[in-house]
Amino acid sequence: MATVKDVADLAGVSTATISRVLNNHPQVADETRSKVLWAMEQLNYQPSRVARRLRMEASQILGLIISDIANPFFTSVVRGIEDVAYANGYSLFLCNSDEDPAKEELYIQVLLAEKVAGVIISPTDEDGITCKTLVESGVPLVAMDRRLRRLEVDTVVVDNVLGAYEAVSHLIQLGHRRIGLIGGPVHITTGRERQEGYKKALTEHGIGLDEGLIKIGDFKQGSGYQMACELLETDDPPTAIFTANNLMTLGALNAIHEKGLNIPRDVAIVGFDDMPWAPSLDPPLTAVAQPTYELGCTAANLLLQRIADKDREIVEMKLEPTLIIRASCGHNEKRGQSKSGDHGA
Repeated sequence: MATVKDVADLAGVSTATISRVLNNHPQVADETRSKVLWAMEQLNYQPSRVARRLRMEASQILGLIISDIANPFFTSVVRGIEDVAYANGYSLFLCNSDEDPAKEELYIQVLLAEKVAGVIISPTDEDGITCKTLVESGVPLVAMDRRLRRLEVDTVVVDNVLGAYEAVSHLIQLGHRRIGLIGGPVHITTGRERQEGYKKALTEHGIGLDEGLIKIGDFKQGSGYQMACELLETDDPPTAIFTANNLMTLGALNAIHEKGLNIPRDVAIVGFDDMPWAPSLDPPLTAVAQPTYELGCTAANLLLQRIADKDREIVEMKLEPTLIIRASCGHNEKRGQSKSGDHGA
């Protein structure tokens, strides 16, 4: 098989120039680009994929970069995006940044080389330094689940402040005053907004903020376990815990069970993200349900609208979550079964 060096030698350019052509760098002269494409074809250097892509203005492929492919939250989101893409004649190129900006940047370069028609991204941080390349290249971009504060792009998110506020308010209404938070990183908008909702609920119900009850994880299961252990091992542990995503909820549940504590008698728990397994837990988990499929469909439709009209006004859409009340918060023990408790139990 021909190598990059073979192509460079035949075209009379450096291997760095070959790389720039493959990544569709704007500062490559048209004559040089033509030489490289000709050399690729002569040497049969991936002519069916790379060379043809570079001759097209855009492909019928949508790029999707999610932040953690191991998180089941994205299963329904991706399904929504794929359903809309397929119905409109597009294929989907799925990438996983794993919360790593370097991987995110790599996949952005891959998507640019593939000449994708547009990109949906759940960004690793709100500054969007890596995403700036997409915007500057004129590739339609939609931020999903998390905001990009420094870039003017279409955005679809869930009302994280509202979801956290309702979850913590419910715990307060059940009589809890020492409520721990296992939150996400504050440089990510979902982590910061869910912490904001937690604090808002305490303030509006006249409960002083105890910073010792706030533990910040990384949205992974291991950090949920570690932060829960730290909360439960204090001299005055919380009577309830609010966890800011599903994986950290699993970690917190492991810590609670490992310590032999009863839910909700010893400690109540409410999680952000409702999962299919939540009603099957003992006791069933009270959780903030996000409209995940709708989130994916909305993001995909926004992207297709942007592809069709690149000059239309930038929009942000905010979807509402729903608090699904089950037994882990102590609702049944203290107030009896309700219609809300029946939903999803």
